[in-house]
Amino acid sequence: MSEKRMKADSELPEELYQVAREKGTEAPFSGKYVDNKEKGMYVCAVCGNQLFSSDTKFDSGTGWPSFTEPANLTNIALKEDNEMGMRRTEVVCKNCGAHLGHVFEDGPAEAGGKRYCINSVCLELEKEGGGSDGR
Repeated sequence: MSEKRMKADSELPEELYQVAREKGTEAPFSGKYVDNKEKGMYVCAVCGNQLFSSDTKFDSGTGWPSFTEPANLTNIALKEDNEMGMRRTEVVCKNCGAHLGHVFEDGPAEAGGKRYCINSVCLELEKEGGGSDGR
């Protein structure tokens, strides 16, 4: 992975700022990675921290990229989220604190039963073989 520089909040596009810093969400089926099948490593769009491998991505039918597990548990943090009248578990980037999405217990049983439901806008894909799509 190449050296990444954390983007200042003032450098973040409006949608990324709204989701990553204000705990928003993108509309379902609108993100660039919902149907993406390219191989590589999904990194934080704010700081470049490695988050999810394409090998753990699956089609959950929910409208957001879904993963069965993070690439490295030490790169994310899980927080209780009781906002909006729901009890959920928030997923954040441990390096920069960006809100990424939520984790649910309705993923594929054969892969541990977790579904990390992540906003596309918070991700950048470092493609296998060295390419990137936005960095």
